Amino acid sequence: MTTLKHIHQQSSWIILLLILGACSSQTPIPIFVTATPDPPQTPSSTPIVVAQAASPEADLGILTDDADDNTQATPTRSTFLGPVVGPNYTPPPSFTPRPTATGQPTDTATPGPSPTPQPRATRVGPQPTVLPNLDGSQLGIQVHSLIEQDTWREMMRRVEQLHIGWVKVQVDWRLIQPNGPNDVGEDFRRLELFLEDANQRGLKVLISVAKAPDWARSVHEEAGPPDNPQDLANFVNLMLLEFGEIINAIEVWNEPNLLREWRGPNPPSGSDYMRYFRAVYETTRAYSPSITVITAGLAPTGNNAPFSVDDRDYLQQMYNAGLAQFTDIAVGVHPFSWGNPPDVRCCNAVEGQGWDDDPHFFFSHTVEDYRNIMNANGHGGVQMWFTEFGWATWDEFPGEAPEVWMTYTDKWAQGNNTLRAIQIGQSRSDIGTMILWNLNFGILPGLIENRDERAAYSLLTPLNPLERPLFWMLFDATQADVQLDRYD
Repeated sequence: MTTLKHIHQQSSWIILLLILGACSSQTPIPIFVTATPDPPQTPSSTPIVVAQAASPEADLGILTDDADDNTQATPTRSTFLGPVVGPNYTPPPSFTPRPTATGQPTDTATPGPSPTPQPRATRVGPQPTVLPNLDGSQLGIQVHSLIEQDTWREMMRRVEQLHIGWVKVQVDWRLIQPNGPNDVGEDFRRLELFLEDANQRGLKVLISVAKAPDWARSVHEEAGPPDNPQDLANFVNLMLLEFGEIINAIEVWNEPNLLREWRGPNPPSGSDYMRYFRAVYETTRAYSPSITVITAGLAPTGNNAPFSVDDRDYLQQMYNAGLAQFTDIAVGVHPFSWGNPPDVRCCNAVEGQGWDDDPHFFFSHTVEDYRNIMNANGHGGVQMWFTEFGWATWDEFPGEAPEVWMTYTDKWAQGNNTLRAIQIGQSRSDIGTMILWNLNFGILPGLIENRDERAAYSLLTPLNPLERPLFWMLFDATQADVQLDRYD
């Protein structure tokens, strides 16, 4: 039997080196020639019995990221935000609404029988449960890519450990091409090297392209599309010409029903978005008939003009503008469920609890509503792809949780909810690849200290052990011949 103790001993000091290097005050070394001094002396450990560990390399770093709350000056690196956490949106610096009272969920779900007849009893936290066998080839995870080359390699080793098929990277266009349409600089080549590395490991690559550079926008506030959809298509075409053979799927933008993601000449609307989707689709199809083109995953949220458009309304606007004519695509979905397990349905509102009184806050309702809209518009044969999903928990992190609903879910419920959601998705033929949010945002310097919600979804953290139980639950569930003795 594989034991988690053996895995932890080697994995822990590898990640510790990454964190120490990331927190170093010295200037990050360019990734093309990264210094690799001798590793610090550590006690010898029992050999790992799973994926071969990368050789430890020090002086690794996380490239500078701009602040999530937009309180700093001009960003030097991109910002990747997770899900919207409510029906309302307020301008920076407070972009997420705050529930006013705490509470505990009155309804919880644990993974039920697997859709495949091969369950096995394993201890998950304080209660025994049944761990399903999952098809790792249809699972993926989003990885923060603004890191040094050796840190990237370690993150890819971690993805390989999970025995999943996909890795997702959000391409921040304003970072990759800041100086004009012909700019192919260091950041562009870094992206190419990283995606090539993932491809060489046998991983499929999904890129999500968003955030136009200032040279393509007349509105420079927050993030937004270019004024001309063809500029976006040209950037995608450039990537395809440079390294298109290693791209398996392209998601056209991220959560464009939010003003913070779609500050442009026009307010957020599904009809405006379709001008951009059409341009990227046509460019991609001119290059390849097989790359999966995915509509932007929408933030599950309500109407709060001008800051957000209800995602269900927005999807219908996309169909009104011609989405149904594209039959060889996938529809992106972000079925976040906040403090609600995936099997719980709306609305069992508990006074003072929050986040249980609206269908937008429930995994099952989002999935069902999208499918109903797609079927009603003649798109029944098109799959939904979950380009972001997951459960947040502030369990064992220091300080107050960024959002009260993050206290409804402990680290074990995070694992159980996620595995159950994957079971649900893999039992349905109309749901394709599912991308978990996220692998490594939790080890970025300062995120936990600054109560950054992105850390609450991360599978890797600076805690001891470094991995959330969900990491090892996925490791176990995707391999029929592995039975770990524990998950923490």
